[in-house]
Amino acid sequence: MPIDLTASGFLFDMDGTLVDSHAVVERQWGRLAADHGLDIDEILRVSHGVQAIDTIRRFLPDLSPAEQTAVADDLVAREEDDIDGIVEIAGAAAFLDAMAAAFAPVALVTSAPRSLALARLDAAGVRRPVVVVTAEDVERGKPNPDAFLLAAERLGLDAASCAAFEDAPAGIAAAVASGAQTVVVGGAVTAETPALARITDYTGLVVDIAHDGGAPVWRVSGA
Repeated sequence: MPIDLTASGFLFDMDGTLVDSHAVVERQWGRLAADHGLDIDEILRVSHGVQAIDTIRRFLPDLSPAEQTAVADDLVAREEDDIDGIVEIAGAAAFLDAMAAAFAPVALVTSAPRSLALARLDAAGVRRPVVVVTAEDVERGKPNPDAFLLAAERLGLDAASCAAFEDAPAGIAAAVASGAQTVVVGGAVTAETPALARITDYTGLVVDIAHDGGAPVWRVSGA
């Protein structure tokens, strides 16, 4: 779909937004579901874009906090070792390279732990943004806006001056709540999405630097 926006900085979710990791997610959450007698389809329906520990607390509420943390840590360790099938969302690597060439401020805003996030970016061949905000950096994960607000702050910007790219309902809600211009990547439909810009992937997007009263801004356009 056509897009034309200007922003002072750019905030990107990872899974489903820059990186296609669905094969790994289905394998590893499927194993966890089988181990605990859970419905994998129900897990996948609500887990995307949410911190793993929050999903585990939801589906395994009878475990102690220490046991829940151990399950989450084991899941993340298995996911870090499983990179088979991880690829970029079409055009993502070239788009972030173009952002870097234009000196646009870029941050990663993900519910994944830092080690997992960096492993998946590397596996998909997508450059690591200078600012990386992960699960360890915020007490409240998506759909709360904290991670987007922190990422904008670390870029030295107000979130309202940034554009946020997201694919999952929890992440879309978080980005909108932060005040950022929100771009939906893919086909998610929520109460917020009718009013939002949407792209299928990054193929054909162009980044240009401009100025707004002397302050640099960047324009993203394309079909």
